[in-house]
Amino acid sequence: MTSIDTPSYRPARLVLEDGAIFRGRAFGARGITAIAELVFNTAMCGYQESLTDPSYQGQILVQTFPLIGNTGVNTEDVESARIQVSGFVIRELARRHSNYRASDDLDTYLAQNGVPAICEVDTRAITMRIRSRGAMRAIITDDPAPTDAELLARVRAAPRMDGQNLVPTVGCATTSTWSEDLGEWAPHDTHPNSTPYRVLAFDCGAKRNILRNLTERGCRVELIPHDTPASVILDRVRRGEIDGLFISNGPGDPAAVSATITTLRELLGPDSPVRLPTFGICLGHQLLALALGAKTYKLKFGHRGANQPVRQSDTGRVEITSQNHGFAVDPDSLEGIDAEATHWHLNDRTLAGFRLKSKPVFAVQYHPEASPGPHDSAYLFDEFVRQMEANRAVASAADS
Repeated sequence: MTSIDTPSYRPARLVLEDGAIFRGRAFGARGITAIAELVFNTAMCGYQESLTDPSYQGQILVQTFPLIGNTGVNTEDVESARIQVSGFVIRELARRHSNYRASDDLDTYLAQNGVPAICEVDTRAITMRIRSRGAMRAIITDDPAPTDAELLARVRAAPRMDGQNLVPTVGCATTSTWSEDLGEWAPHDTHPNSTPYRVLAFDCGAKRNILRNLTERGCRVELIPHDTPASVILDRVRRGEIDGLFISNGPGDPAAVSATITTLRELLGPDSPVRLPTFGICLGHQLLALALGAKTYKLKFGHRGANQPVRQSDTGRVEITSQNHGFAVDPDSLEGIDAEATHWHLNDRTLAGFRLKSKPVFAVQYHPEASPGPHDSAYLFDEFVRQMEANRAVASAADS
């Protein structure tokens, strides 16, 4: 057992672009400095899923729950092949983890992945600062050489999140298939169709649990690069090789992901004859909206947590959801694109979901796959499958 009072834990600093300085102790990777946007997550558990969520690329994550590391880490509870955050900020690092599934401790895990972290800082004060002043750039370092003023200058010279296309850093570069389902974590028995639904998934940084949920419901998922041109997909649609299209979550400014927006506009715009069932989550929600003619904007401090309330417009049903986004779709801009709102965030009335009126296209801003978080919204995967089933039936009738 390692104590955070041992000499191996060096002093560290967290410097925010507004000039605030927080002094604590370094853990994770030593000798590495990280500069990125500083954001916070309010979830009480699931720190390993958050650390490996590609949507956190280019960000330093503050965990508001005061004790982190108590369940250790393992090789299964990951949402991508590596840690995605640039740095990690917590109040207290658990001195000993306790979980029968754990294979290692958080400190070692971060160190092996080259991610610097700081503990013994006032995360409540940091969070309140972000809430009042907005998400801002910050730096984590255990290097004693630079002065506070020099670190602040480096932070203020760093690029902002606005305008950054980070999708190429996390999405796939070549086409691949996904076959893993939910396994023993499946909430209920499913009965997949004897002929799998063929789903093309734009990989903008897809979380693995999204892909597991699709596979669990009888989908054969094929991951494609985010910049795949529309002509390639249209050829496959004409050959009857695709039942549905999925656009994944991911990091950065959605308006900067121009290649995906262009492809989706050609596939789903008003001049396209394609009526392919299409589902988008988080960044996918924003990219679909932009492709169809709506607008996005940056939130003051975003939504990141596992207890975010969302209300369905049709039924009034409230879902408790998992969310991780710093941009949102302007609901007023939906009016000109034949779309309607389907879900609203109850904390601030931001748009949480929409659908097209004339085509089987829908999307949500939150994460129905959870990991971490509740499973209230898993029905959205079933809805996607129902739309593909209905579309397949129409196609079969037309061929007969």
